[in-house]
Amino acid sequence: MVTADRMRRPAGFTYIGLLILLAVIGLAAAATVQAGSIAQRRQAEDELIFVGLQFKKALRAYYESTPAGSAMTAPRKLEDLLRDPRYPFTRRYLRKLYDDPLTGSSDWGIIRSGDGGIVGVYSESLDKPIRMANFPDELFYFEGKKSYHDWVFVYGVVCQNSGCELPPQNAFGP
Repeated sequence: MVTADRMRRPAGFTYIGLLILLAVIGLAAAATVQAGSIAQRRQAEDELIFVGLQFKKALRAYYESTPAGSAMTAPRKLEDLLRDPRYPFTRRYLRKLYDDPLTGSSDWGIIRSGDGGIVGVYSESLDKPIRMANFPDELFYFEGKKSYHDWVFVYGVVCQNSGCELPPQNAFGP
C-alpha cells in the first residue's frame, strides 16, 4: 500500500505543475496579442497622419493651381484631386484616394468652405488615440484630442494653441 500512495503523489504534482505552466503560457500569449494590437494601432495612427497630410497637400495644390482668369476654388469632391475638371488635360494632385487606415473605409469626414468646396478631411473613427503628443509641427493642434475624429487635416485654417478656425467664407471662392 505504501508503494501505491507514492505512485499517486508525483502524478498529482505533475498535473498541478502542468496547470500552472498552461496558465503562465496563456498570460504570456494574451500579453503578446495586446502588445501586437497596440503596435498595429500605432502603425494605423502613423498611416493616418501620412494620408491626412497627403490630402492636405493635395487640397492646397488644387486651390493654388487655379487656371489663370478663374476664381480660386476648392474641389467639390475628393475625386477632383485625381483629375482636375478645370483643365482639359489630366492634372493630378493625388495618385489615388486613400482609405481611412483606422476604419478601412473610403468614407472620410469632409470639411467644406462656405461655397461648398472641400478644405479638409478627418477620420470617422471615434476611438481614443494612443498618441496624444509629439505630432509634426504642422499638426501641433492634435495634442490632447479625445478621438481620431478630432484629427482634422485641413488647408487654409488658422490654428493656435486654443484651437482652429476656418477663414472667412469668401477666402475659398466667390
